[in-house]
Amino acid sequence: MYDGIVQELIDEFGRLPGIGPKSAQRITFHILQTPTFDVARLAELLSEIRTRVRFCEICGNVAEQERCAICRDPRRSQTLICVVEDAKDVAAIERTREFRGLYHVLGGAISPIAGVGPDDLRIAQLMTRLADGTVQEVILATNPNLEGEATASYLSRLLTTMQITVSRLASGLPVGGDLEYADEVTLGRAFEGRRIL
Repeated sequence: MYDGIVQELIDEFGRLPGIGPKSAQRITFHILQTPTFDVARLAELLSEIRTRVRFCEICGNVAEQERCAICRDPRRSQTLICVVEDAKDVAAIERTREFRGLYHVLGGAISPIAGVGPDDLRIAQLMTRLADGTVQEVILATNPNLEGEATASYLSRLLTTMQITVSRLASGLPVGGDLEYADEVTLGRAFEGRRIL
């Protein structure tokens, strides 16, 4: 729709996940129309991210050192591990300020349709971390979808042979939601996870 480089930039932004054609166009025109926008800094960060950022050797979270800040923090409980699918899930849980243990990032979820099996995830590394007996509880915080449930079920069966408590994050109705809009599965989970007041 636009000439040359403008359209090329819109197309590049449009390749990013969650950014459609309209958002890509808005970002491009924001850069063009905002004289104070630091294009050089953005280009520098995009260039550096590949060389400076790695995955933590212990948990698999993003880090600039061999170990992430959470794994290096001596105040975190060594007896509690929360298993998540992706590094962005760590950030979501950390925002709650409710969890003070460690994490383990699987790097995805079991999905036979997508060709992702248990061997494609960081499950072997999790089992290695659990082998010394320090961890007392593993919280399975995979996504509440088909793949996340399959992954949680697989891990739960795998961990029953160990003397470790295995728990799953509760799921159900979102705060501020209306019952009439909840699907049957969500409403069913809300009944299963109900608690005494």
